[in-house]
Amino acid sequence: MENKYYIMRHGEALLNKKGLVSCWPEKIYCPLTPKGKKQAKIAGRKLKSKKIDLIFSSDLLRCKQTAEIVGQELGIKPRYDKRLREFNLGVFNGKLLKEANQFFGTPIKKFTIRAKNAENYTDLKKRMFDFLKSIDKKYSKKTILIISHEAPLTMLVGAVKGWSNQKILDYRKRSKLKPGEFRKLIL
Repeated sequence: MENKYYIMRHGEALLNKKGLVSCWPEKIYCPLTPKGKKQAKIAGRKLKSKKIDLIFSSDLLRCKQTAEIVGQELGIKPRYDKRLREFNLGVFNGKLLKEANQFFGTPIKKFTIRAKNAENYTDLKKRMFDFLKSIDKKYSKKTILIISHEAPLTMLVGAVKGWSNQKILDYRKRSKLKPGEFRKLIL
């Protein structure tokens, strides 16, 4: 890959505090909290030294708000892409996250089982990796910031590294991105 990539999780949002599922269509008004806005602003300041050329973001509200704040700090207009959206949990959209987790039973089953009108982690991993491959073909020698949600970014890291499903889950347990956090995507 010819580009350099940074990944960033959106700042703290209302749903993070309430334990709710919010994928698409957005059934819950889920803006950034004041803390989330501050996290985005701080991240934007820190990202100035990385010389970001482009920002791609999920088009869901919490990511759009994060991207706009970071974009203002960097003087870059974000581009929104639906492929960067949250893990689609279908019928669990708008419900408590613990209900969805009970449906799956164990995290490893999220790679093979789909709730009604949903995707599984295998679908999500493919969606995120396809996004990365498509922008890598389109741009050359750019530093690109990708703003998305925790699960999609975790699946992207796993896809890039060629990790097993279990290794992705282990990584998620010990080093998942916190709200408003960014890191370099090591290819």
